[in-house]
Amino acid sequence: MTSTLHLLPSLQIIMTEGARTVPGPGAPANEKLLFLRENMVHLTNQLSMPIIEVALVISKYIRILLDSLQKAAIEEGEDLPEILLYPLPNDSGITTETVLGIDSFPLEKLIDRVDQDRMDILDTLVRTILNESQLEFVSALREFRDWEFEIRSQLSEVRSPGGLFSPLSLDNEF
Repeated sequence: MTSTLHLLPSLQIIMTEGARTVPGPGAPANEKLLFLRENMVHLTNQLSMPIIEVALVISKYIRILLDSLQKAAIEEGEDLPEILLYPLPNDSGITTETVLGIDSFPLEKLIDRVDQDRMDILDTLVRTILNESQLEFVSALREFRDWEFEIRSQLSEVRSPGGLFSPLSLDNEF
């Protein structure tokens, strides 16, 4: 609990740094997406967030957004494009499961070792930006698919359970 309280000022600094505030609902989608990405990158770097923690938060939002979009599509009698339904293809042909041998990992122990406070801070940042900017679900889902691609690329290099706790590394072009 104390680590959450200790880290919350960081979240406030990110949200107000340079007098920038969350773009309003009327702002262009690109401005909202840029604000979301910049703040997520800054926070994950500032907290040296492990790959597994970022992956869990991103997968949560992909699931939530995809479920909402699928329900809306069904109600309208439409189909969602495959680019939204599935992760971006990875050219390496290596799947996370084959590299990690995920079946041999003690998943319960791994999940017990994640820092829930850090994950809650990232979750709060994402939720706040999505809600306040009223970012369109399709745009947000595409953004999270980009994050998922980066995460999967780094997971493909993990050779042991400890590698899941390596900080997510995002290059300057991301």
